[in-house]
Amino acid sequence: MMYRLSAYRQLKKRASSSHLNWITLFDSTRSNHTLSFATVKAEEVSGSQPAEVHNLVQGKWTKSSSWNTILDPLNGQPFIKVAEVNESELQPFVESLSKCPKHGLHNPFKAPERYLMLGHVSTKAAHVLGLPEVSDFFAKLIQRVSPKSYQQALVEVLVTQKFLENFCGDQVRFLARSFAVPGNHLGQQSHGFRWPYGPVAVIAPFNFPLEIPLLQLMGALYMGNKPVLKVDSKVCIVMEQMLRLLHECGLPVDDVDFINSDGKTMNKLLVEAKPRMTLFTGSSRVAEKLADDLSGRVKLEDAGFDWKILGPDVNEVDYVAWVCDQDAYACSGQKCSAESILFMHENWSKSSLLDKMTELAARRKLDDLTIGPVLTVTTETMLDHAKKLLQIPGSRLLFGGEALQNHSIPKIYGAIKPTAIFVPLEEILKDEHYPLVTKEIFGPFQVVTEYKDNQLPLVLDALEKMHAHLTAAVVSNDILFLQKVIGNSVNGTTYAGLRARTTGAPQNHWFGPAGDPRGAGIGTPEAIKLVWSCHREIIYDVGPMPLGWRVPSST
Repeated sequence: MMYRLSAYRQLKKRASSSHLNWITLFDSTRSNHTLSFATVKAEEVSGSQPAEVHNLVQGKWTKSSSWNTILDPLNGQPFIKVAEVNESELQPFVESLSKCPKHGLHNPFKAPERYLMLGHVSTKAAHVLGLPEVSDFFAKLIQRVSPKSYQQALVEVLVTQKFLENFCGDQVRFLARSFAVPGNHLGQQSHGFRWPYGPVAVIAPFNFPLEIPLLQLMGALYMGNKPVLKVDSKVCIVMEQMLRLLHECGLPVDDVDFINSDGKTMNKLLVEAKPRMTLFTGSSRVAEKLADDLSGRVKLEDAGFDWKILGPDVNEVDYVAWVCDQDAYACSGQKCSAESILFMHENWSKSSLLDKMTELAARRKLDDLTIGPVLTVTTETMLDHAKKLLQIPGSRLLFGGEALQNHSIPKIYGAIKPTAIFVPLEEILKDEHYPLVTKEIFGPFQVVTEYKDNQLPLVLDALEKMHAHLTAAVVSNDILFLQKVIGNSVNGTTYAGLRARTTGAPQNHWFGPAGDPRGAGIGTPEAIKLVWSCHREIIYDVGPMPLGWRVPSST
């Protein structure tokens, strides 16, 4: 915190009336605690002071003919009104996307100054988001709509801010770096370029209201695309405020369209507007429907039933237990990277690991949102799943399995204690049990099992049968064990070593699934280029002609 305050003061001292004057836009925050870009105050959004969320299309903020009222996940009061577009109001969005050609808003041969402009926007936005009052505003706004601890919400903001720092200045045009290969004769060269798709769509979920949509949106812009952004209506207020910040930092207001709608209406927009590429982060069911409806023009980061394997070498039990607790129950388990199943070597079963995990889970409480509302799975659904698992022979409840008490969380959401259920490995692998055990519950819920040395092949068989391959962790410093598991698994983001985890991906490494050609990554230059651009080869062949050339015989 002190470092960022010091950096702010130094930056402001260097600012002149030139390109750094944007800082003065935020000076007022130090006297009256308002942010010039913001249309809401995070602490004041409530049933008595409901906020409004608007749409952005063709450079103008607009309302719609109907409002979707969002209930406060902590007390059920109607606290946000979202102007949701219906099917009869889609035409401006269709027209906006249709105005963007297939070759994009910019590419290496067209409007290259936009690479510099976006690098400049990233520089400004990174500095502004790093100001303590701005990062605090977004962290608290995230907490209001997707309840999680303040630390978890603030880390989301800081990861987003570091991402923007990573693409300051020339870093945006470096994403479009080309290569050349000598040809067969003088004057011939082949050049490979990264080319935009043009009109594209970004569909983002509720669980990371800032990080996921902002990182994917900026990646789309960097590569020259014109995106329409759709965020889950329960949390869309966060990105609405972020877009207003980006506009103050120099992003042209017509570069991005922002739509609020239900799923059916958004699907109709995609079918009618025909974006050249759609990035979807969310459930596997919706992902597969979009892939069919859009003829495969999609990149997906869908569901993750994520596994962790504890190897035979037992060390640092306190630390490993803490990471297991964080991976399974931080953000109430509502991470696509959350630990869904834990395979323990029998040596870990003989340690105090499970006792320590039980103690750590018991520390979580609603007061500080270390456990909280589950926004997509009801209490009844989660407890019913637990009952079904407990009917499997040999299974037992390790901890949890009960609804939270003494709260005002509305029934449309879920509220249970952190839960872990032990299921024997042999039972998991049975055809009648495997689909149930590996069903993803997007809440504070995990399955635990145990294996012996000679049962590692059974564990690997269990991994092979899974259909989602997002994150994984192999907790061991035994290099031969690591090689065996990594060499026989697929997950796109796999952590290996004693400190391995499944969650908490920062902005400095790839995050995304593997094993699916439609798989999308996020955060890194490689992810941005893969998701938001395609390869174009241009072959120059300018001569000169060989002396004495004559028309050859037909072939």
